[in-house]
This record gives sequence, structure tokens and C-alpha cells, in this order.
Amino acid sequence: MYILHKLNKRYLAVNLDPVMACNLRCKMCYFTDKDYVKKLKGQFKESELELVAKAVFSRALKLQLGCGTEPTLYKHLPRLVELGKQYHIPYISITTNANLLTEEKIEELLKAGLNEFTISLHGVHKESYENFMKKGSYEKFQNAFKAFEKLKQTYNFKVRINYTFNKDNFYELKDIFKYFSPKSFDIFQIRPIRKIGNTEYNDFDISSLESDYPDVIKTIRETCKKNRIVLLAPNTISELSNENVSSFVLDYTFCYVSPQDFWKKGFNWREQSFNDFSKSIGWSQILFKNIFKSKAELKSISTRLNYEIEFN
Repeated sequence: MYILHKLNKRYLAVNLDPVMACNLRCKMCYFTDKDYVKKLKGQFKESELELVAKAVFSRALKLQLGCGTEPTLYKHLPRLVELGKQYHIPYISITTNANLLTEEKIEELLKAGLNEFTISLHGVHKESYENFMKKGSYEKFQNAFKAFEKLKQTYNFKVRINYTFNKDNFYELKDIFKYFSPKSFDIFQIRPIRKIGNTEYNDFDISSLESDYPDVIKTIRETCKKNRIVLLAPNTISELSNENVSSFVLDYTFCYVSPQDFWKKGFNWREQSFNDFSKSIGWSQILFKNIFKSKAELKSISTRLNYEIEFN
């Protein structure tokens, strides 16, 4: 990190929430925490987008649009993608619940230069989908995947499904290919429920799934392999608790941007560049000193937000 920083190379994973809102109220999400939602306010003005890009895009290795809110609510989303391409960011993706994605909107984002759609899913069957993803429409969600399959014949892009499971929606994973065409997505990530606030659904115990989990995943893995879909899921539940060593790197590459926060406290992004501000806080010295720290020491000073970031 230190060398990349000093040589003005790209190393940031810029995670940008352009609007602090969501159209759904998913039961496993902090948007069902009324006290938390009250704190979320604002969106970037269109006139501010150039300044946002100027501040950090030249140091971004990846731009993730949508980190904790719903980016498709933001009417200037295609412009953000265009700016990412204008600054030559190698990989641009959005994380979305897909309920506002029509074929026209998907194509507009692809023409702007989007590389990947990451789609949140909390239920394979209609009943569980609309139960866990409150205010969501299963039909609109299905239509988005039909559009993905159609547009993949023309455009080169990836679709990733992020499935969050609990003991009540796990077993229907076996039916994923009955309801979603393997030609509509490329990556399938399966991850357990996590506590991310005072959420409506709060049963985090998945120990009852331990004996059945390997067989369910094995079946899914075989079908994914046949269809050249990348499956991101451990073979056993015990592996889910293993420490992710990449998190120690991500602490220093993670750059969260929203109307309320911009990387680190004190960054006057409207007037300062990333280089200017990082110099003022001695960022290169911090990176250099951490070369010599042990894993335990790095873990103790971790300040990364409660998100998992995946690089492709």
C-alpha cells in the first residue's frame, strides 16, 4: 500500500452512496431500524459530482455504487458511471435490489460503462422474497433478470447475486435454477445473516443448518460448474467463521463516500484532492509504519465499516 500510495497508483476501493435512502425495507437490513433511518439524509447534487470525481476517482482501482443504500433511486446514476470511465477506473459496479431496474435503465448504465450489477436476494420463492424484502416486487425482480439475459447477448458485463441466508430461507436455495436462468448471472455468492443493527429479523443462529449445509451447497456447486457460474460459498458452515486475511488490506484501501461522509473526518473534498488531504494527515507515514505491525496489532486498530467487499 505504501509504495502504491507514494507512486500515485490506484489502490482505493471507492464505495459511494449517492443518495441516503432505500425503496425497500428488507427485514435483515438496518433500514428496518427506525432510529438508524432517521440519521440518513441527503443526496449529492448533480453539480457536486465533478468535485467528487476530481477528489478520489484518479486513485480508485474499483468504484462500487451502492454500499449501504439503494443507488438506483439516484437520478444521476449514469453520470456517475460516465465519470468513473472518464477517470479510467478499471472496474465499476453497482449493488442494488433491482426493483427499479428496467431493461432501458440497465442498458443506459451499460452504455455509460458499467461492468457489473451486484443484486441482493433474500428469498428464491416469491413468498419468502416478498416477506424478507418488504415493499419489493418479485415480478419486477424477475423481469430485471430476464433483461440481463437478453442484454448479455449484446453487452459484456457481469451479474452477481448476493444471497443472504438464515434458517428460514436457506433450503429454497436448492431451487435457485428453477426460478432464475443460469444465463442471466455469472457469480453466485452465498453468505449468512449478520447483525448490522436493530433489524426486524434478528434470529442469527444458523447452527441448525450445519448438517444439511454441505449437501445443499454441493448440489448448487455442481450446477454452477456446469453453467460456468462462479460460486462464492464455503463447503461447510464452520468455514464461514474463518478470518478473512484480506480485511487487513481493505482497512487501508476502503474509501467510503456519501453526502454525509467522505473517506476520513476533516477531508474538505470540495476544495482538497485526495493527495493534498492524505499528505496533511500523514497518510503515507501511517501506511509505512503498518508495514511492521503484526496481524493482531492491525486487527486492534481496524476502522473499516461493517461491509464485506469482494474484488473480482
